[in-house]
Amino acid sequence: MNPPSTGVMVALCAGTALVSYLLAGLNPSIILSKAIYHTDIRTCGSGNPGFTNFKRSFGSKYAWWVFFLDIAKSAVLFTLFGFLFLHFAGDRLLGVSLSACFAMLGNAFPVWYRFKGGKGFMVCLTASWFLDWRVGLCGTAVMLLLLFTVKYMSLATMCGMACGAVVLWLLPTKNFLPPLLFSLCVLFMILRHWKNIGRLIKGTESKFSLKDKKK
Repeated sequence: MNPPSTGVMVALCAGTALVSYLLAGLNPSIILSKAIYHTDIRTCGSGNPGFTNFKRSFGSKYAWWVFFLDIAKSAVLFTLFGFLFLHFAGDRLLGVSLSACFAMLGNAFPVWYRFKGGKGFMVCLTASWFLDWRVGLCGTAVMLLLLFTVKYMSLATMCGMACGAVVLWLLPTKNFLPPLLFSLCVLFMILRHWKNIGRLIKGTESKFSLKDKKK
C-alpha cells in the first residue's frame, strides 16, 4: 500500500494520543469505590487505585469488576487504534504500542482525578496480548508463576511484563518502534512501583491472596 501522507499520520497519532490518554484515565477502581463505598480508594491501604489495593481494602465482591473493566477499557483502545493504523499505515502493532504509551500516561496521571492515578499494569498486560499472543502468554505465565509461589503481586507484575518486553524484541518485526514503545511502557510501570520495590527490599511488602482477609 502507498505510505500515508504526513497530515494523515499526524492526525492519526494525535487522535490516538488524546483518546487513549482520556479513556485510560477513567479509573474503575476510583469510580466504584466512590459509587459503592463512598470512599476514594486512593485514601485506603497503599493508596494505589488498582485491583490489588481495591481487593485488599473492600474484598473480592466488586474487585473483579475493577480487573475486567480495566482490561476491557484497554482492549477497546488497542482494537480501535490497531485497526486504524493497519488501515491507514499498514502497521497494526504501531497503533497498539502508541496507544499503550498514552494509555499509561492517562492511567498514571489522569486529568479526571487531579493527575493522581495508578501504575498501569493492566494497560501493559492487555497490550502484551494485543501485540503478540506469545508476548502475552510468556508475560502472563511468568507473572502467575511468581504470584502463586512468592505471592508478591508487585514483583510478579514487574517480572512478567519485563519478560514480555524481552520476548517482543526477540520476535521478527519490520518496525523497531512497537518493541521500543512497549519497553518504555514496562519501564514506566516498574518506576511507578518504586514504593513497592522499597518494601520488597525491606521485607515489608504485603502478599497477595485470592481469599479476603478477615476484618
